[in-house]
Amino acid sequence: MNKLYLLIPVLCFTFFISGCSSGLDTPDTIVSPPVNTPVSDTDALTTVNVKTYMVDASATAETVALFYNLKKLAKTKFAIGQQDAFNSFYNNGSSSMSDIKKTTGNDPALLGSDFMFITDKNNTGQNDNWFYQQEKKSTEDAKQAYAKGMINFFCWHLREPNKEDSFYANDMSAAEKATSFKSILPGGSKHDWYKLKLDKIASVISNLKGNNGELIPVIFRPFHEFDGNWFWWGADYCSPEDYKTGFQFTVNYLKNSKGLHNVLYAFSPDNTYTTSANYLSRYPGDAFVDVLGMDNYGDFNNQGQPGSDRANSKLKMVSDLAKSKVKIAALTETGYQVTTTNTPISGWFSNYLYNALTVNNVEISFAMFWNNTRDGYYVPTPSLSNAPDFTSFTSKPKSVLVNTLPKMYVLPN
Repeated sequence: MNKLYLLIPVLCFTFFISGCSSGLDTPDTIVSPPVNTPVSDTDALTTVNVKTYMVDASATAETVALFYNLKKLAKTKFAIGQQDAFNSFYNNGSSSMSDIKKTTGNDPALLGSDFMFITDKNNTGQNDNWFYQQEKKSTEDAKQAYAKGMINFFCWHLREPNKEDSFYANDMSAAEKATSFKSILPGGSKHDWYKLKLDKIASVISNLKGNNGELIPVIFRPFHEFDGNWFWWGADYCSPEDYKTGFQFTVNYLKNSKGLHNVLYAFSPDNTYTTSANYLSRYPGDAFVDVLGMDNYGDFNNQGQPGSDRANSKLKMVSDLAKSKVKIAALTETGYQVTTTNTPISGWFSNYLYNALTVNNVEISFAMFWNNTRDGYYVPTPSLSNAPDFTSFTSKPKSVLVNTLPKMYVLPN
């Protein structure tokens, strides 16, 4: 999300409501495992060969099942999710249930979370520390979601490596914007700093466990919306090769150096790409990506049917790439925020969004709404005028909330 995450002043600790080592001794080396030859039919994916299409051939059984089941789900349905569904509510609503459950009777199928506060420089790990409290809240939410059968999806609004106060490029000097991303790459002046951030993420992920002690699978999308210029890792501030190197290092470090095997990795630009060639211009390679995603707010921002058609065309491009590569396709962020100045759009959910996700043989595994806040919402609560539209959307044949989500963590027989 590029505009709705508000910067948290470090000194006031205002609550944000808006987006085990394997023993390898060369963690900075970019290891490129062989890439399987793409196939054209997703039915080529079987419970026997599923690992050959994943980033991690040593993935846990639950993570393998999640990849397989998400890929198969897209052939007939898509899962509906929301960022911070258990903690961000419209109008400071009740924390006893998600706004989606208030309106539909069921929780979302997907929970979005963020490593931002978890890796913040002010997180002391002490119980009285606000940032650590957010870490505990996020991890407990992830465990709760898994226990419900939901899917966990983490983004990372990483603060820039100089002052660590912001993830927005506009808050940086020209020199910082020109050098920050390169500085975190192997050999860069901030590379050790970046590894410490990844160490923190690895510690959190390796401690996410279910009731039987099994590791909880998560989908992680680093450096998202990179085709824009609002984040310090955006296209204006790093070359395609540097971006690929950063993404590849991140995956290799977590998978090989830290021994994480319960992660699927998502590649997630914003909506500027309209062709496969452009979409793949910063693609780190099949060996590093499980989920081909796209964030898209602009095409749905009061653009009517033409906007819905544009979004569908872009999702069709992503879907076709995912089919050919045997990867998961997703609308990794979307929404239309209703506020005092933005009024609801008739049919936004059940017409414009649903059609974009379903027509022209698009196969999208999930769609993620951004979080509700006190002053605005992406998902309506029951008393709001567009609640029936949202309920209609979630009741359509291809829509899936947690109550109709298949068992995602077990391979079918």
